[in-house]
Amino acid sequence: MAKKFVVLCIAVFLVFISMASFAEEKSPNRETSERPIVQIDFSSWIQESFRISPDSRHVAYGAQAGNKQFVVIDGKKEKQYDGTLQDTLIFSPDSRRVAYGARVGNGRFVVVDGKEEKQYDGIGNGSLMFSPDSRHVAYGAKAGNKQFVVVDGKEGKQYDGIGGLIFSPDSKSVAYAAMAGNKMFIVVDGKEGKQCDGISTLVFSPDSKLVAYGAKTGNKQFVVVDGKEGKQYDGIAALIFSPDSKSMVYEVQAGNKQFVVVDGKEGKQYDSIGGLVFSPDSKSVAYGARVGNKGFAVVDGKEEKQYDGIGNGSLIFSPDSKRVAYGAMSDHKWAVIVDGKEGKQYDGIAALIFSPDSKHVAYMAKAGNKMFVVVDGKEGKEYDSLGVPLFSSDNKHVAYVAKAGNKQFVVVDGKEGKEYNGIVTLEGGKIVFDSFDSLHYLAVKDKGIYLLVEEKIRDN
Repeated sequence: MAKKFVVLCIAVFLVFISMASFAEEKSPNRETSERPIVQIDFSSWIQESFRISPDSRHVAYGAQAGNKQFVVIDGKKEKQYDGTLQDTLIFSPDSRRVAYGARVGNGRFVVVDGKEEKQYDGIGNGSLMFSPDSRHVAYGAKAGNKQFVVVDGKEGKQYDGIGGLIFSPDSKSVAYAAMAGNKMFIVVDGKEGKQCDGISTLVFSPDSKLVAYGAKTGNKQFVVVDGKEGKQYDGIAALIFSPDSKSMVYEVQAGNKQFVVVDGKEGKQYDSIGGLVFSPDSKSVAYGARVGNKGFAVVDGKEEKQYDGIGNGSLIFSPDSKRVAYGAMSDHKWAVIVDGKEGKQYDGIAALIFSPDSKHVAYMAKAGNKMFVVVDGKEGKEYDSLGVPLFSSDNKHVAYVAKAGNKQFVVVDGKEGKEYNGIVTLEGGKIVFDSFDSLHYLAVKDKGIYLLVEEKIRDN
């Protein structure tokens, strides 16, 4: 579904370059320790394969040695193959396991924790995944002109095509779209659904009990929830279950108008809509809408003040569901709106977040060619670029990555930490609070050495 919203985009690319050995340092408010993870030989690594584990403690990447390729995990080289398959290298959600695709001759196969699975004619691009509990592995495979899903080494039924493979949140079920001839249908734990002309946006409910998807028959589209078909429209998008799994909301196109449908009830029509979200308590729905050249937020059907544009994806509820915030543009300037109150205008804003207790708001702002973090309306120091801000679990600390010149460092409560050639914020890298007063991240310094940096925040 086409969106007409003004898209707020502040580049937050913090380029990591080259890194050092074990050290310990003290700053005015932090104790810092470093431990080497890996030293990358940039002459052999396959840059696009670089991955960081979800816990930001491990590094994996593909490398080339002559006509052979292999995966390196925390500096340890895996077995060499004729090739490693592009975009297949993944960590499990718990960061303890690694899987990837490999090639020997014409055979393609998946390697899980160093163990090779059965060879096939092909492995589905982007299909390899771990279950949410990290115990199971699934992917799409090809044999001849047929495709099928493999779960923990067990092959499913063969079809003319498959796609949209997902695990349920409880990791007990697998669903995907399949094609037989020119017809499509969903398959849930091996059980085939009703055939139609097209399938889109396949999702499980948070409690894993329901499956919903978009279906197409002729030139009409509709939503199917638990096998029950909804009303037909010209287009549908953004199928979302409420956190309690009791409600379903999605976006609809009808002629040249768009609107939301909540549990089958149609909302008001607009020229365009987007940024659809449920509140954490499942009681409220909010989205951005546009009429003519004006954009505004709609919360539980109530339209808020009009602006020139609403930041795409900026609309959020607080964790306690009592507050709403979003970015809005007027006269080419951006401001954050919290509980209907407008903040100061800037050239750009991004990464709007509430604290865990819902009492504080932080975001990135841009003025000219400089960026800074704003916490509860108070502006931090200006930098050349920034990473996404993060609150500690006790709501007392705010941390983010900043760049000044050719150096990067982590800022906690406005105080800069040790400088590095890079703080890794790409391919899964991030700051992680381990407790309310400790955090860790990956940094780069000198000749491609990647360090695990752990910090303890001291009381002043």
